[in-house]
Amino acid sequence: MKICLLNESGASDGALSVLAARWGLEHDADNLMALALTPEHLELRKRDEPKLGGIFVDFVGGAMAHRRKFGGGRGEAVAKAVGVKGSYLPDVVDATAGLGRDAFVLASVGCRVRMLERNPVVAALLDDGLARGYADPEIGPWLQDRLQLIHASSLTALTDITPRPQVVYLDPMFPHKQKSALVKKEMRVFQSLVGPDLDADGLLEPARQLALKRVVVKRPDYAPPLADVATTNAVTTKGHRFDIYAGTPE
Repeated sequence: MKICLLNESGASDGALSVLAARWGLEHDADNLMALALTPEHLELRKRDEPKLGGIFVDFVGGAMAHRRKFGGGRGEAVAKAVGVKGSYLPDVVDATAGLGRDAFVLASVGCRVRMLERNPVVAALLDDGLARGYADPEIGPWLQDRLQLIHASSLTALTDITPRPQVVYLDPMFPHKQKSALVKKEMRVFQSLVGPDLDADGLLEPARQLALKRVVVKRPDYAPPLADVATTNAVTTKGHRFDIYAGTPE
């Protein structure tokens, strides 16, 4: 995959070369999207809109730390949707990991989560965030145990994953309504890289075959159900819906 690779780490280009080789990235000086290695982290930038800033995965500080400490925990909609209750903490495959936020929330309440991400740039960002998270003395011990990354396309990986999870979680990219200039800056950078998941409808059936108990699909409240398969079981929040489908017991 072509992207502009920037070394701002103050070190030699060796680390950037290793990163490019590992994730199959090719430097393209004219690309509007850039992956920058800074002294602190790896970040994604939209070069024609520098005011949007860089996006990176941070499980240790910032918004995720605040959400872990002061968020709803087990009361968060995503935790309710996957079925967290009492001592039941399902094993989850997050088949559209993105920046790993929902996966991190589930891991922080005690679920084991395997994240699937097919885009190599996003996978590199996740891997960078995980490495810093694993090294953190506060969250590292449980994060290593509960949150893993698999770089693969969900369309193929969903048929191969073992052991089977209780829950498969899907949050495919859906085009935002144009009138919301207020689509978060971060989402604009992210969508410029990955675009909408036009093949997302093909995920529902393999996800239902893989999940032992349920499939949870996060949708904007205005979006139709995934693959136009309606369900009456859902957890709703302001702006979103978590549609719940039966899995396939053993």
